[in-house]
Amino acid sequence: MSKDINYFWRILATGFCFTVFGLGGLLLSLVVYPLQKILIVDKAQQKVVARHTVHHTFRMFVSLMSILGVTRFDLAQAEQLKNIEGQLVLANHPSLIDVVVLISYIPNADCVVKTNLFSNFFLRGVFKNTGYISNGDPEGLLEECKNTLSKGNNLIVFPQGTRTKVGEKLKFKRGAANIAVRCQASISAVILSMEPSTLTKSEPWYKVPATKAQFTARLVQGGPVVPSFDESNISKLVRQYNRELECFFEKEISRNE
Repeated sequence: MSKDINYFWRILATGFCFTVFGLGGLLLSLVVYPLQKILIVDKAQQKVVARHTVHHTFRMFVSLMSILGVTRFDLAQAEQLKNIEGQLVLANHPSLIDVVVLISYIPNADCVVKTNLFSNFFLRGVFKNTGYISNGDPEGLLEECKNTLSKGNNLIVFPQGTRTKVGEKLKFKRGAANIAVRCQASISAVILSMEPSTLTKSEPWYKVPATKAQFTARLVQGGPVVPSFDESNISKLVRQYNRELECFFEKEISRNE
């Protein structure tokens, strides 16, 4: 296949994949989840099954992107993520599909979602049925995070809060550090990369790179230890831990470059 044909194929295939993604969200919301509610009486179990459904659906989506040649995926260095339990999963955020890949790979995945996404036409039903946590209520968020981790769920959080723009310096908000310190969470740090860069915050989906991008996930060890909880000194502890996390991720990301 010539370079020009391959390029235009990847534009078409990318558009097809995201169309499938949107329609899949509607199918889950309008058909699959209502059926699950009929068959499963217990509300807590409904959420568990709904999350497993998303996990397997996202795996199919990642496979579709790979089969159609949109993106190449290298997840070999993240194999241990399949076996984690009750972990706060912290990751950098280079692309639009980061959370999709992580949920497709991590069992019992929960995540913190921006409040405005709960009104997204295609995904709001998914978020409501899975019980994913909204960041709209800071106090309630911490309680929900502690609760989901105590149940053995793995909570995915992007400390940046949004996708990185190309050339932008890494900057963490304090939300992830606040959850880690207040919930005394066990941390799994994941370094994500998309090379060449694509599906970033500043680029439309149809602006595909000249060559096929490779998405890589790497589970890294040796991250900063979560400090012991001290209510009288909590603000300082969170600020300090946030800086340590930011430095750690900057160092690990530089190894990928």
